[in-house]
Amino acid sequence: MMMGGGWMSYIHGESKRPPITRALLRRVLAYAWPYRWLLAGMLVCILLTTLLGLVSPLILRQLIDVALQPPGDAELLNALALLLVLTPIVSGVISVVQRRLNATVGEGIIYDLRMALYQHLQRMSLHFFTNTKTGELMSRLNNDVVGAQSAVNNTLISIITNLITVVATLAVMISIEWRLTLLGVGVLPFFILVARRLGGRLREIARDQMTWNAQMNAMMNETLNISGALLVKLFGRGQDEVDRFGARAADVRDGGVKRAVLGSQFMTVIGSIGVIGTALVYWYGGHLVLSGEFTVGTIVAFGAYLTQLYNPLQALTNAPVDFATSLVSFERVFEILDLPQQIVEQPNAQPLPEVRGEIEFDDVTFTYTVRDDQLLSDVERIGSVEQVGAALSGALTVADNGKHQAREQALRHISFKITPGQLAALVGPSGAGKTTLTYLIPRLYDPDSGAIRLDGHDLRTLRLDDLARHVGMVTQETYLFHDTIRTNLLYARSDATQSELEEACRAANIHDFIAGLPQGYDTIVGERGYRLSGGEKQRLAIARVILKNPRILVLDEATSSLDSQSEALIQEALKRVQQGRTSIVIAHRLSTILAADVILVLNRGEIVERGTHAELLALGGLYHELYQTQFNRQQMLVAE
Repeated sequence: MMMGGGWMSYIHGESKRPPITRALLRRVLAYAWPYRWLLAGMLVCILLTTLLGLVSPLILRQLIDVALQPPGDAELLNALALLLVLTPIVSGVISVVQRRLNATVGEGIIYDLRMALYQHLQRMSLHFFTNTKTGELMSRLNNDVVGAQSAVNNTLISIITNLITVVATLAVMISIEWRLTLLGVGVLPFFILVARRLGGRLREIARDQMTWNAQMNAMMNETLNISGALLVKLFGRGQDEVDRFGARAADVRDGGVKRAVLGSQFMTVIGSIGVIGTALVYWYGGHLVLSGEFTVGTIVAFGAYLTQLYNPLQALTNAPVDFATSLVSFERVFEILDLPQQIVEQPNAQPLPEVRGEIEFDDVTFTYTVRDDQLLSDVERIGSVEQVGAALSGALTVADNGKHQAREQALRHISFKITPGQLAALVGPSGAGKTTLTYLIPRLYDPDSGAIRLDGHDLRTLRLDDLARHVGMVTQETYLFHDTIRTNLLYARSDATQSELEEACRAANIHDFIAGLPQGYDTIVGERGYRLSGGEKQRLAIARVILKNPRILVLDEATSSLDSQSEALIQEALKRVQQGRTSIVIAHRLSTILAADVILVLNRGEIVERGTHAELLALGGLYHELYQTQFNRQQMLVAE
């Protein structure tokens, strides 16, 4: 007697109704506005199916009270029987049209929201991504977008449909017999009472089941990615993980059984109340028939209308909570769209078609600070892996802050100039600010104070696309898409020819390796390039930058974890790629330092020394110490 959506709202709904504001409603309706004509067509379909639903009981009344009454009317009987067949068929055809319109609107809204979210996220700074869980973003792009769409083309349309059905059905019922109408509606409080009590228990079970599902999914995410799977195998914990997964899956299973049983009990009780209401109507209506005030056909038609009334009437009692709850998804989507962008291109940003390659840092200071209004709100997931990870992250932060490089400002009063074509080497202890400095050049971050200039132009006055085109970067951790080698290379320049790909790969000392693979350039590299070695991934990254052909090269020359052959190949490739370019290198090798035009020594976010290798050694400062403990040792190892 009651639609599934009615009692399901009690499961997912909160006891406290979320607030609905005019501003939120206007913003929600703005996404529905482009589909207004499709929505209007849906309303027409709803109206037509509602009217057709009201026709069938009237046909039954005519059939019983007129066509079947002695002496009988065979022609009328045939016509009414035909109408009984045609009515649901026509209604079904209209429902198919309505469903198509509904799906078009719903999928269109999902597309619009996802595009708006993804486009906005692409403009967010690195700050945002280093402080936001990837899983949370995926949830917003998938679950919340679908939930937001549901608010428009499911919840809202359902409310309108039920309103039309209730008003039309009540109008017909009252016109037939107002006393029976009051008697039929009189059982509605019992619907609400049972729904409140059993629905509360259903809601608690559903919440527990969601928690168990989240825990199970978190475990799968941890142990089924390539790093987690490798860890499990290395420590021989496969069976332990199977047992742990089995325990969590069992919780989900048991919760599903409890929810199904209680849901069945719930529907049985609700159905019983509906039966009582129908029985009361037939009992009282039967007495009216016996007294001659009512016809048999009328009481049958009235019983059919009563069935049509209970479902939408019960759904409408939940409508405010349903609608307010579904708007929560819209609020979570809007939260991302309202996040301010830290790296913004000025409206009058100037183009920079050609670059000489002069880089100047002018009294640059930078701090890794993120305001609360620049991040997503925290989502509580009790006992989840995310909370454990956050706790570990906090512990590591505290530990890091205890080291000698810990400080409030990542960079302080950095000033230097690199002329076109020069090679600048950045050296210093771990955590001194070298990587942070390089991240400022492609404008992944903006300085708190001071200015960074390219050919005399402040980076904040340039077009972001131009800056990205002229600055190439190879990071210490090479990232490759789970795709072919060709696709990963073409990410630098989508219109590159096969000969250009091969030329870049030869310059990076990786072509011969690729050519020896069974699929060559069409070889899948695996998740994060896991099928390749560290040296192969770095050479592929260098080839990608060569293909991009930037005027300025920024790279982290991290080769300490590579074998001597891979390191030699990479060093040779780097020499080629640096020719004719302005290069800033986080130097880990003595050979790079010796080749540098200028060496910048960083410590605790400041440039403490600068000059050539010979000049810095003569100072006897931090560089001299680093040379004795690190770089000179490399030279001795090579000599051995």
